[in-house]
Amino acid sequence: MTSPGEFRFGVNMTVPQSRDEWVRKCRRAEELGYDVIGVADHLGIVAPFPALVLAAENTERVRLNTFVLNAGFYNPVLLAREVAGTDRFVSGRLELGLGAGYVREEFETAGIPFGTGGQRVAHLEETVRTLRTALSDPEYQPRPARPGGPPLLIAGWGDRVLTLAARYAAVVGFTGAATTGTGALRLAGPEAIDERVAFTRAALGERTPEVELNVLVQTVVPPQRRAEFLDRYRSVLKPEVLAVVDELPTVLIGSPPEIARRLRANRERFGFGYITVLEADLETFAPVIAELR
Repeated sequence: MTSPGEFRFGVNMTVPQSRDEWVRKCRRAEELGYDVIGVADHLGIVAPFPALVLAAENTERVRLNTFVLNAGFYNPVLLAREVAGTDRFVSGRLELGLGAGYVREEFETAGIPFGTGGQRVAHLEETVRTLRTALSDPEYQPRPARPGGPPLLIAGWGDRVLTLAARYAAVVGFTGAATTGTGALRLAGPEAIDERVAFTRAALGERTPEVELNVLVQTVVPPQRRAEFLDRYRSVLKPEVLAVVDELPTVLIGSPPEIARRLRANRERFGFGYITVLEADLETFAPVIAELR
């Protein structure tokens, strides 16, 4: 949990084929000052829980996060066992990230009904309730390392997921993007993010001071690559979003001091104190961490 004026930094990584390469990456992330190592939950990459156990064996202080599990892939009762066992094996360093899932093709490949958005959110809520009940039971086996189990991050964008996050989560994760019909993410502009944060804070009510707000940064762009970035994304981003790209918390453009100033401004405006970048920006973003500390 971040204190006022502090940041937490995470990196969401893809597990490679090689065990040694994964170990090197985890050690490097900790060496660079990241606070959290996250693993995504998609078909075609290694499953999150064994990857996080291996990360814990080869690091000392970083938290380990599922960023984020597709709740629809899991039976909630069986997931509780996975969470509790992993939390114990990583000595309480687990942070559990959950989402409703958004890639239809993965559900179809797994033979799992994709359903409507409402059905996926309903399953996410059932999952959260089941986990809370199981992991809070002092008789539950396997016992998690911490009473009640790991802190919960719920990530999303729509009203239903953000309302659920406001009710249960220790961290609310903002994708900063709406999902298109094909499962692609379309970045939202700063005013839309303002509205989503305001909606969430209203739903949080008295819980607001105790809940972290996380944002997933889609790309970090050094100043010398600015023109290249704008050219590449001109056809993808809406013109009104591209026009204010320097205000987006999901796209960080500039030198490390410039990005550090932007993150402070984003924290003031949006409340984002927990910043997650993608693996591709592991090294690029590291000087920003040093700048802020």
